[in-house]
Amino acid sequence: MDEVGLVGLGAIGAGAHLQALLRSKRLRLVAVAEPDPVRRAAVALPDRVARRQTLEELLGEDSIRGVVLATPPWVTPGLVVAAARAGRFVLAEKPIATDPTAAGSYDRLSADEMGRIQVGLTYRHDPAIRRLREMITDGELGGPLLVRAHIYDEVRTDDAGHADLIERTLAAGPPVIHEGAHVLDWLAYLLDAEPTVRDAWSLRTRQDLPADNLIGARLGFGEHLALVEFGWLTDGLPRVELTLTGDRGTAVLDGQTFAISLTTRAGSEPITFAGDRSSRCFDLQLERFADLICGGRAEPDLAAGRAALRWSAAIATAAKERS
Repeated sequence: MDEVGLVGLGAIGAGAHLQALLRSKRLRLVAVAEPDPVRRAAVALPDRVARRQTLEELLGEDSIRGVVLATPPWVTPGLVVAAARAGRFVLAEKPIATDPTAAGSYDRLSADEMGRIQVGLTYRHDPAIRRLREMITDGELGGPLLVRAHIYDEVRTDDAGHADLIERTLAAGPPVIHEGAHVLDWLAYLLDAEPTVRDAWSLRTRQDLPADNLIGARLGFGEHLALVEFGWLTDGLPRVELTLTGDRGTAVLDGQTFAISLTTRAGSEPITFAGDRSSRCFDLQLERFADLICGGRAEPDLAAGRAALRWSAAIATAAKERS
């Protein structure tokens, strides 16, 4: 088993990446790094896993071949560059920077170093996304398609620490920068085209927020049309779902479970997958990371992560200009 380290023990680091690493049959977690001493001490770890403060400490351990970065986007680029230059393989949580300009840091890397970087567009690995692509390519839904994506993922909370984190994240960029990376990557994969922004909007539901917390756009993907919305920090939020409608049918992806409901002339068909969505996707993501360490190629790679960020930023820019 290849030895790896984890950097970042926030909600996604401790709640998803850590658990997937401890379940992995191909990767052995030997150290975690977290600058916050309270978080570092609070997380439950097997005795074999060392607690460190910084990435630099992990890079000083020769046995560690790869690092998983569950870090905020304003610090991720510097950490990715440092790890890749140190010869390590990197799995970096999305978004890989706060904006395309900040992502320019990656241009300092060689082609070989870039090839060691996998981007954590986690849910692309899910069999539900593969099944939707089959529906589209096999013509089950017909075409062109109308796609609707409603991604409302952070309800306002009384947890002061988490609320502060989300508001600081909002200050670094609207929800589309963070949630859009996943959705735009899915849509480009499903529709086999890059998006063009046809219209966009944004809205701030409370004036004390650092930026608009609701944002959406109308996008073209070749012959297909997509309506996308993203939102955070209200007391109630709409369902998270992705709907694809064509002349021959409609498929609805439940954003919480990734169960699919397919409706055609033949009737309605529920399509479900084993296990819970989060564990399934994070486990599959680590399988791809293990493949990369063993000589495979990064999937998704740095170019895919930068493209998702670029498309998200284009929506944010258009919304700012038009709202």
